[in-house]
Amino acid sequence: MGQHVKRVKRELIKKGIILDIYQDTMELPDGRQEIWDFVSHRKGAAAVVPVLEDGKILMVRQYRNALERMTLEIPAGSRDSTTEDTKVCAARELEEETGYRSDNLTFLISLRTTVAFCDEFIDVYLARDLKKGQQHLDEAEEIDVKAYEIEELCEMIYQGKLQDAKTVSALLAYQNLLNTGGI
Repeated sequence: MGQHVKRVKRELIKKGIILDIYQDTMELPDGRQEIWDFVSHRKGAAAVVPVLEDGKILMVRQYRNALERMTLEIPAGSRDSTTEDTKVCAARELEEETGYRSDNLTFLISLRTTVAFCDEFIDVYLARDLKKGQQHLDEAEEIDVKAYEIEELCEMIYQGKLQDAKTVSALLAYQNLLNTGGI
C-alpha cells in the first residue's frame, strides 16, 4: 500500500460469480477519508495467442455485455480455482473456444488489466503446433473463430478496431517477438 495512503475499512457490497465488489474507506496523506471502489477478481485468468502453421492467429468473435456489442479477442477465460495453473487454464480455453489443442504453450506476458480499481491478472501464452479438435462452448457462449495475419491485427489495433486490453497487449508482445527474432 502507498506510504501515505492507507485503507481503514473494506466493506463487501456485492458478491458475484467471479467478481466481488467492495467499498474501501481510504485515509489520504492530509488525513481526509475517501471512498474508493475495489473489484476483486477472485480466480485470475489466462489467455492464449494461438498461431497456426501458416503463421495466422486464431481469434474469437463474441458478444460482450459490458460493451453491448461483439468483440474480436484472443481466447481467454477464468481459472477454475485459485490454485489452477494458468497454463492449464490457457490450454483449456484454447480448446473450448477455438476447437484447437496444443501441447506447445509458452509463456508470453503477464497482465494486470485495470489497476486503478481491480486486481485481475491474466497470464498470456503462445500456442503453436495446433491440432484441430472440437469447440466445447459453455451453454450461453456463441463464438465465431477466424484466422488473421498479425499485420492485419496490428492494423486493427492502430485503427481502434481492437480495444480489448489483453488482446492488444498480447498481440503487440507477439509482434515484438517476431520483429526481434525471439521466435
